[in-house]
Amino acid sequence: TLEEFPAGSVTHILNGRFYLVRLPDGGLLAIYHRCTHLGCTVSWETDTQTFFCPCHGSRFDQNGVVENPPAPRPLDIFPVLVQDGQILVNTGDLQTRQGFETAQVTYP
Repeated sequence: TLEEFPAGSVTHILNGRFYLVRLPDGGLLAIYHRCTHLGCTVSWETDTQTFFCPCHGSRFDQNGVVENPPAPRPLDIFPVLVQDGQILVNTGDLQTRQGFETAQVTYP
């Protein structure tokens, strides 16, 4: 449910293969947990507030945007829908992107 994810939180949904990011303003992003470089699984590092790829050192901000290459583009995302207080993520619709746009964020 929406209330389980406070603003500013990043939660790894392992079975879904994504991180549910609840931005500080309450918006939601479902970020695929695979690096766009060679597909290694990224981890969320709370101390630096970044996603980190252990294979080649790529680093991404909370929106999944590349801060440190060699990753060529932001982390992919899945569509998010909030319905009756429930967060629904369509993991069958992986979306690649070239940058971050506010239209990618779902607001409850």
